[in-house]
Amino acid sequence: MTYRLPVWLLYAAALVAPLWAVESNGWPFAVWQVDAADATESWQAVGPLFFAEKKTGLREASGFRPFSACTQEGDKKSAYFLYPLLQWHQQGTDRQFSLFNLINHSRDHRAAGGGPTGGLDVWPFYFSRDTGAADTSYRAFFPISGTLKYRFGQEALTWHGFPFFAQAEKRGRQTTYAPWPFVRLIDGAGHKGFELWPLWGRRGRTNDYREQFCLWPIFYRQERRLAEPQPDTRIGVLPFYTREQGPGYRSETFLWPFFGYTQRNAPQAYDEKRWLWPFLVQGRGKGHHVNRWAPFFTHSVVRGYDKTWVLWPLFREAQWQEQGVAQHRFQFLYFLYWSQEQRSLANPGAAHARKTHVWPLYSAWDNGAGRRQFQFLSPFEPLFPSKEAVHHLYSPLFALYRFDQRSPQDVRWSLLWNGITWRHRDAAREFHLGPLLSVQTTATEQRVALGRGLIGMTRQPGDRVWRAFLFDFSRKNNNKESLAPSP
Repeated sequence: MTYRLPVWLLYAAALVAPLWAVESNGWPFAVWQVDAADATESWQAVGPLFFAEKKTGLREASGFRPFSACTQEGDKKSAYFLYPLLQWHQQGTDRQFSLFNLINHSRDHRAAGGGPTGGLDVWPFYFSRDTGAADTSYRAFFPISGTLKYRFGQEALTWHGFPFFAQAEKRGRQTTYAPWPFVRLIDGAGHKGFELWPLWGRRGRTNDYREQFCLWPIFYRQERRLAEPQPDTRIGVLPFYTREQGPGYRSETFLWPFFGYTQRNAPQAYDEKRWLWPFLVQGRGKGHHVNRWAPFFTHSVVRGYDKTWVLWPLFREAQWQEQGVAQHRFQFLYFLYWSQEQRSLANPGAAHARKTHVWPLYSAWDNGAGRRQFQFLSPFEPLFPSKEAVHHLYSPLFALYRFDQRSPQDVRWSLLWNGITWRHRDAAREFHLGPLLSVQTTATEQRVALGRGLIGMTRQPGDRVWRAFLFDFSRKNNNKESLAPSP
């Protein structure tokens, strides 16, 4: 995948960036890097604005920051323009397009003979799906008329002249609104009910549940699992009193929601007391522990997730385990300082992996296996840690300084968007002050050049004297040798 540049910029890049160079620095026009060890080729031009990266057989990315970017990894392709304004994705036969998540279009070209499927949403006015089957395909115009199928947690949503008529259907139960949300009629699959919201309402099903309210939400009563010897019951007279009761548990609240308690003995014992909820809460039980004196201190353990707040929302610490990895996270003011550490449970002696953000100053990564990165400034990474488009389009614009260690023997530093770079890899060393000065040392040559080879000096191994040169831009043989993977 490539990105088209103006003709003058392509010409400049061709002049200053031969493909065989470890690094060819023609800053600010273009900085080109080729790494034969991991088959990676990348360049940036006009500072950080134009970019491209290609790792053979794995991934490609190119674009014009901060306006557009294209990425490809395997069979997954993506394109972004003024993200999050426009997005396009393709994987296999599936294609998706989104305009600010308000206009969303998808298309899937299935196997021959099956025909394409897809849909279009224009929020909140038009919705359509074509699945190839009449019972799951639809077109709907809001608020005029239409039916949505298997959306928003319902099997079907129908309206005609909304809000004067609407109907929701799920598991055979139909709830009809005429008009929404005031008059409700519930019918189907044994369900019966009528509600004049918020004045009065009643619904239920024999041996299943029964619900009623008056002046909602002031008076309500709900009963579930009516066929059981002891149904689940919820009653409320807000804001004075609420109660939830069922097999093995009871919870009451007085002067809702401030004072109350919960007692549970099945499936696991748990007791909790609440004073001026949510500020003072004490809970004890197997696998469930809460100590809360908010906003000063809160500590809870729920299903192995251990969380502590101090002076909420200033300090937050959390510990948990998943997929054989112990996780530890610490935050100050959510993202102002954010740090997470991972360690192997199967191999406790292994090095830990860490990620740290000090917003908006820097971000640092260490995978515990020799790969480390550091970036200054970093205003976007803590806010959008998993957004590919942000990583390609916005973060590099603020990368005044970057440190990248692929291994302890392969380290690179860059300043001012590759205006000044230094790299050492095994016995090779490189320093570039833009196109003005380059100093390079390999196993086959020492070289100091001005103007990218306009004038300079070289020395071969074993020589005691330096040899001057003019107009030596290529250095093909030496650089090819330096690119060979180390044994």
